[in-house]
Amino acid sequence: MNEKCVVENAEKILGYLHTNVLSRDLIPPHVNFSHLTAKDYTEMYKVIRAVKEDRFASLGLDPCLLEDELDKSVQGTGLAFIAFTEAMTHFPASPFWSVMFFLMLINLGLGSMIGTMAGITTPIIDTFKVPKEMFTVGCCVFAFFVGLLFVQRSGNYFVTMFDDYSATLPLTVIVILENIAVAWIYGTKKFMQELTEMLGFRPYRFYFYMWKFVSPLCMAVLTTASVIQLGVTPPGYSAWIKEEAAERYLYFPNWAMALLITLIVVATLPIPVVFVLRHFHLLSDGSNTLSVSYKKGRMMKDISNLEENDETRFILSKVPSEAPSPMPTHRSYLGPGSTSPLETSGNPNGRYGSSYLLAGTPESEL
Repeated sequence: MNEKCVVENAEKILGYLHTNVLSRDLIPPHVNFSHLTAKDYTEMYKVIRAVKEDRFASLGLDPCLLEDELDKSVQGTGLAFIAFTEAMTHFPASPFWSVMFFLMLINLGLGSMIGTMAGITTPIIDTFKVPKEMFTVGCCVFAFFVGLLFVQRSGNYFVTMFDDYSATLPLTVIVILENIAVAWIYGTKKFMQELTEMLGFRPYRFYFYMWKFVSPLCMAVLTTASVIQLGVTPPGYSAWIKEEAAERYLYFPNWAMALLITLIVVATLPIPVVFVLRHFHLLSDGSNTLSVSYKKGRMMKDISNLEENDETRFILSKVPSEAPSPMPTHRSYLGPGSTSPLETSGNPNGRYGSSYLLAGTPESEL
């Protein structure tokens, strides 16, 4: 039996006692509402149901069965900390499974946090050359203080706010822009060719059509549905109203709405900002560090912008080899009506050692 359900229904019973809907004679004398146990509530529930059989349905009391709680708490924090926890109390050797379950939650949290932190620190460290150790520690300390917001008594409301609004629409927009950038701007054929060179075999034709047509369409529908849902359903949260002994859906106050808008804007802001900075050449994209182009089977190298200690000098110091390339020579699927640039075995200038890509490939960067 769930403790939250017992507390909620006990408050309802107290309300009925104060309004004389229920008689105090129905409450067993040993029952203490300040420390109500599941056994005491079950006893009260059976007595009230037997005496008030004709009007029992109008009282709105729940038996607080485990099956009902599992049906209600099927997602979010309710699933992990209410439904699963309550279910494990009925397992054989329940303390062991409880420890294993929460160890699993800790490992899942650490794994997610490591991946998230690496996604934040790696681009900044590579771009601005900041000290890795100090920057990582600073990000972790900052995340710790932000996380304190979620462990206070109202923390579950902030968890719902961040989870529903800062990770849904912005993430969908970012994913669809990534898909369009790779499939339509960079080119699916070129991307398939590079996958063939890296993997050593051709990807299935299925991926070409999924990346180029199906995925953008599905993501566009999902983005549209998310925007419509935000417009139709006002942002709000479910709160327990003690006076009514019931759960109600309430709208967010103005300061919370401002926070929601800030979360959405901040999550998507880097995309237009970086685009404008690079469009007007205010931020370098790193492409001028090493430029390699291919023209008529000959490799052209531009090293005018290389620094003296650049590691790419090690690559440029190698001499092309006349040995056959180890790359596969079978045809890869690059799209309808396309031909594979790997079929250039007859061209002697198209063979280089393992230090270079094939001369017949499209322009790319080392």
